[in-house]
Amino acid sequence: MKSYSEQRAMLARMVKACAETRNHLSIIERQIRKRAERMTITARVKTRQYGRMKFTWTPADERQCQENAAQLRFERRGEVDALTRKLERQKGAILAFRVRYRINEDADLRDQAGEAAS
Repeated sequence: MKSYSEQRAMLARMVKACAETRNHLSIIERQIRKRAERMTITARVKTRQYGRMKFTWTPADERQCQENAAQLRFERRGEVDALTRKLERQKGAILAFRVRYRINEDADLRDQAGEAAS
């Protein structure tokens, strides 16, 4: 049987790994969003240029950007799906670990608040 401190350390590692996976997903989404914006600006730069490198974002640009983002998401769907499944497995493992060792989330939040106050 694991000691309480070992359980807490293992749970902390699991939570950290889950947070890293979630962060990786958000990075991919940011990359897709930014790339879609760049693609839209590049495709429509000549029709939208007013003066010295000033642009206006039109409803047509927004539609084009959304289409580009959908295309990029489709292209990266394998990577996103794999990370989403991994995230769900990690969440399930954390929940099972909490149930097995009777560690509730409220205690974690109190512990983190106590560490932050120190």
